[in-house]
Amino acid sequence: MNYFIMKTIKLSLLFLFVSISFISCSSDNNQNQEEPTLIEYREELNVSYGSDNDQKFDIYLPANRTTDTKVLILVHGGGWTSGDKSDMNAFKDIILSDLQDIAVVNINYRLADQNNQPYPMQINDITSVVNHLKVNQSEYVISDTFGFIGTSAGAHLSLLWSYAFDTENDITMVCSIVGPTNFTDPAYLNNTDPALQELIDLYGINPAINYLEEVSPYHQATTTAPPTILFYGGQDPLIPTTQGTAMRDKLQDLGVTHEFTLYPNAGHGWIGLELIDTWQKLKLFTETYL
Repeated sequence: MNYFIMKTIKLSLLFLFVSISFISCSSDNNQNQEEPTLIEYREELNVSYGSDNDQKFDIYLPANRTTDTKVLILVHGGGWTSGDKSDMNAFKDIILSDLQDIAVVNINYRLADQNNQPYPMQINDITSVVNHLKVNQSEYVISDTFGFIGTSAGAHLSLLWSYAFDTENDITMVCSIVGPTNFTDPAYLNNTDPALQELIDLYGINPAINYLEEVSPYHQATTTAPPTILFYGGQDPLIPTTQGTAMRDKLQDLGVTHEFTLYPNAGHGWIGLELIDTWQKLKLFTETYL
């Protein structure tokens, strides 16, 4: 646990810079030719992709990137009503350290309240982010290939967007860490746990079954769903284990490439050796499928 914390602290201080270099060489005509300037590491914070104050993202672009440089989009949790992109900084830092050829986009999205339901508002925000990145692809020097890493409510949004709203097949992998997947799960519909019911109420669930299915990644997954990696805690008080195991079984039935890890003694998040295991598996999955 101390090793991981120390590594995270070091990663949070990491900035990559590549100096501009020029190489001169002699041609057959004895003329000096100048090599193209190397592309430097670049980051921009609080880039606006809409008019709302919450519609902002941070982007981290690796040095020497090309139009083949893949992009990971990070989506924070917070029960759809709270949270901030800074909550994903530990993931951002370790990606910049261990996956140095990948661009990172860490997003905020509009938070739900009594006047603004999370769906489809937050899905629309993710669409706006993806469209912004694609429109500015040449400016950023990135590809139009994206992956998602989401935690909790952000994992739900990542799965739902990847399965139901990726109309141009831009997403090549998605990761859910303790994300809700199925609002028709009896563990939700028939629960007697006030804390669990509060989570469901936060999402503003319409009791109509077709709505429950519309907002459930479990019901939106098809055979064309991107490779998916899932992490869940066996003692999570907010996300029943069946949210993970049922999603796993659905992906298995559909023939979708997937991995599933259940930490039996973990809750709604974990630290130490389990967190190190999560990153090791997620890193390999990202290297393989992004």
